[in-house]
Amino acid sequence: MKIYGSIVDDETRCTHYHSEKDIIAIKFKCCDRYYPCYKCHEEHADHRIKPWPEQQFDESAILCGRCHTKLTIHQYMRTTSCPNCQASFNAGCTAHYPIYFELQTK
Repeated sequence: MKIYGSIVDDETRCTHYHSEKDIIAIKFKCCDRYYPCYKCHEEHADHRIKPWPEQQFDESAILCGRCHTKLTIHQYMRTTSCPNCQASFNAGCTAHYPIYFELQTK
C-alpha cells in the first residue's frame, strides 16, 4: 500500500503528526490516495481536499499504520483503537473530521 506525503516511519507517522498514536492514513476522496494527514495532502497534491460524503462512510478509507488493517469511515469514527491489533489512535484527530468527512450538523 503506497502512502503519500512526508512520511517519517513505516507506521504512517509524518512530519506534521508523529506521536505514538499517530498511526493512521486516510484515503482521500478527491484522489483515491492515502496520506497520513491533511497537511501532507496540501503539500504533495495538486488539488484541494474533497471530503467524504456521509452516504459513503461505509467505504474502507482508513488504514491502520501498525497492522495495515483497513477500516470503514464509520468503524474509524466509532473506535479509539484498531479492531485488529488494538493499537490506540490519536483522539485529537477528531478535531480534523470536518476536513476529511462531510458531517451533518443536528
